[in-house]
Parts: sequence; structure tokens; C-alpha cells
Amino acid sequence: MRVFLGSDHAGFELKEHLVGWLKANGYEPVDCGPAVYDAVDDYPPFVLRAAEGVAGEPGSLGIVIGGSGNGEAIAANKVKGIRAALAWSDDTATLGREHNDANVISIGARQHSLDDATRFVQLFLATPYSGESRHTRRIDMLSAYETTGELPALPA
Repeated sequence: MRVFLGSDHAGFELKEHLVGWLKANGYEPVDCGPAVYDAVDDYPPFVLRAAEGVAGEPGSLGIVIGGSGNGEAIAANKVKGIRAALAWSDDTATLGREHNDANVISIGARQHSLDDATRFVQLFLATPYSGESRHTRRIDMLSAYETTGELPALPA
């Protein structure tokens, strides 16, 4: 499976670690940058490229990384077809895939140890979407809104 990665300076070290970890675990990482550490770089050019990669390649997944992961999740979610989940625990990493069919995980590198962040990625990549009808219904509502801009009907 191809896994697209993008970060900023705060996530650079974790991104570099995860590229190696992904290779060692049979994944095909696609590093969307940055290629070198730059203390004043901006995350959108790198994160948007990673999200575009995922959106353009069904079946792939993505990892975006920053200091908190918030801006990176926001940026990735601007790309049509992306459902980026901010993971801060084992449960949020797992449930992002299982319940939301997230195709991108966002991690705050300054919030977690290298081991914890790597475990979140491992859980995210290993967890399949449940396919439960209630989750699919909700995802379909969001996808329709993303396409049409029309709000879903309110419950009766």
C-alpha cells in the first residue's frame, strides 16, 4: 500500500522516522516533503500534496504531521475526498478508520513520543473500515455535502 506523507518543520523528524518505519513494514511511502529541515517552513504545500496524492489514488492512505496536527488536519480536509482524523490516542487512531473511514491520519509531533506516534500510525494502517450502515450513511451525507454544498435533511 502506498502511504503519502507531508509535514512541516515541527513534524520533520517524525516524518523521516515514519518513512523508514513504513519501508521496513512493507509499505510504499511517498514523501511529499519537506526534504530538509527548515524552521520557518509552512505546512500547506507539503500537506496538500500528500492529501492530493491520497485523493488521486484510491486505496492509499496518508499521514500528515505538525506540532499539534490541527492545522495539518484542517489543510488535508480541504482536499475533496479526504477525511483526515486527528489522532491523539490509540482509540482515536483506530476509530478514525473503523467508524469514519478516514484516509489520512494527522499527528501532533510535539504532543507524543516517537513510539506513541508510530503506534498510532500502525493502528491506523492496520484497522479496516467497519462498513456498518450507520457509519456509511454519515459518510455519504458528508460526501454529498462536499459535492453539492447542500445540507443534509434534518431528522423528522
